[in-house]
Amino acid sequence: MTAQPFLPFALPDIGDDEIAEVVDTLKSGWITTGPKAKRFEQAFAEFLGDPQIECIAVNSATAGLHLALEAIGLGPGDEVITTTHTFTATAEVVRYLGADVKLVDIDPATLNIDIAAIEAAITPRTKAILPVHYAGLAVDMLAILDIARRHGLRVVEDAAHALPTTLEKELIGTLGSDAAVFSFYANKTMTTGEGGMLVTRNPELAKRARIMRLHGMSRDAFDRFTAKVPSWYYEIVAPGFKYNLTDIAAALGLHQLKRVRAFQQRREQIAERFNEAFADLPLILPPQAPEGDIHAWHLYVVRLVDDAPIDRDAFIEGMFAAGIGCSVHYVPLHLHPYWRDRYGLTPEQFPRSQKAYERTVSLPLYTAMSDGDVERVVTAVRGLLA
Repeated sequence: MTAQPFLPFALPDIGDDEIAEVVDTLKSGWITTGPKAKRFEQAFAEFLGDPQIECIAVNSATAGLHLALEAIGLGPGDEVITTTHTFTATAEVVRYLGADVKLVDIDPATLNIDIAAIEAAITPRTKAILPVHYAGLAVDMLAILDIARRHGLRVVEDAAHALPTTLEKELIGTLGSDAAVFSFYANKTMTTGEGGMLVTRNPELAKRARIMRLHGMSRDAFDRFTAKVPSWYYEIVAPGFKYNLTDIAAALGLHQLKRVRAFQQRREQIAERFNEAFADLPLILPPQAPEGDIHAWHLYVVRLVDDAPIDRDAFIEGMFAAGIGCSVHYVPLHLHPYWRDRYGLTPEQFPRSQKAYERTVSLPLYTAMSDGDVERVVTAVRGLLA
């Protein structure tokens, strides 16, 4: 009997339309930020469905978060409240600007940031709240926006996991925050390889982000190089960054965006199969979106209960032995040397995140999985825990 091929934790779902669009871009002679990046921004705004929203395509969600925080004027002496239970990018962008991070614990039911902990962490230095929509489940943004209004704070959403997540039937990215930033990294619900999108209703924030996205130039390079009259002159108005998205990447995004609802539906179908198959196992299954709302299902995260027959690390090793890749989202920030040492953090300060981390496994969940792949995961998990 031939051994089955290794089933990776994640794989992108790239179709013929994406490939044809990339080839068209390569043949066009315009491969950096140009007409397709503009089309992608317009298509994303249309997807969000609000003509007041401006979309700025960037080369990563990290870049988008950095631009958003820079545009709200974050700087030395300021603090930003965010969750310890996230990837370091969420917090590192705060340090890029010389500001400080105030990490707080999570809600054990959702693994999203603890709303009460946000309010308790506010100090005179607090400038902004940076919530993360963990795994594709919306944070209670209405409560966060209420806190922000009462305390005069800005809100930038890390929506890297949250396309096409909804809260009270409204898409993440269309709520009342200053900005939201999506990721199109290779394992996300849609991909441009590397890339992201900053979305905002604030025209001043959008203008600043566009300037800072490309070296602080007073004019967009695309406008300069496609003008029909001599237009070589530009001015540097700020020390900007190199955060633009290429047309090659945008070509992928144009067609991935058309498929994102179908992608979400397939992810949800797989998640429902897992929920059914694992209901009797010693696991805490992922939280569901409220009735009528959409969970993006970027991740399918289970937690082993206290009396599970094996621990988390042994479980992952067992899955690997069965030829199946798993991951852990995340090693919380309070355990990493930089954040731990800078702020004197201990696991005792974040008991919920710490406990979740010690028991959490992310199982493979992506649209390129066949039904047979899904059943392989089911069989392996049940074999280890049933």
